[in-house]
Amino acid sequence: MATSGLFISFEGIDGAGKSSHIEPLAEAFRAQGRTVTRTREPGGTPLAESLRSLLLGAAMDPLTEALLAFAARRDHLCQVIAPALVRGEVVLCDRFTDATFAYQGAGRGFSTETLSILERMVQTGIALEPNLFIEPHLTLWFDLPPTIAASRLQSARAPDRFEAQDADFFARVAQGYAERAQAAPQRFVRIDAAQSRHAVWQQITQALVRRGWLAIMVAAGGGPR
Repeated sequence: MATSGLFISFEGIDGAGKSSHIEPLAEAFRAQGRTVTRTREPGGTPLAESLRSLLLGAAMDPLTEALLAFAARRDHLCQVIAPALVRGEVVLCDRFTDATFAYQGAGRGFSTETLSILERMVQTGIALEPNLFIEPHLTLWFDLPPTIAASRLQSARAPDRFEAQDADFFARVAQGYAERAQAAPQRFVRIDAAQSRHAVWQQITQALVRRGWLAIMVAAGGGPR
């Protein structure tokens, strides 16, 4: 799948503020003529959105959570992400596989070896090349202390069953993200999410400018304040 498509994922614990920066980044890419597909996980297709409702609302064991997450991901890849990349679009995805390793792996204590097997199965054999493993070209990791994230969530909507977890759970999830970042430093960019929204935006755009994916003039304008 040799294309000019670009796949960027946004990761971080609940309350890290990642979602508020996705549309400004989409606008920055559109300003330089790129077509953008905004999507999320779990979700992104009718089937995956149905599985998302189950994941966020129904009690289940960690293996069931992982299987549902990867089932939703497979449909998402087949129906949305891979076709968009083939068309040369920029795909901005709110969470991807790193979230499964962080939440079900580190948070729930589920086997990372099993998750790695599922990751390889689900993300291979899609689109034009049957042996191609699809993963983000770049992962923006919004790193925020769980205590600050919890204070932000207090004023948000009624929490789902993940957002309602205790501080120890989110500390494990944060550590899971740190381990994923350490294992793939060429893909991850750490964003200090404790800074102001504008400072966070600057970190994001600087990372993209350094890679030649965003023009300096486009990056300098707009963004959350």
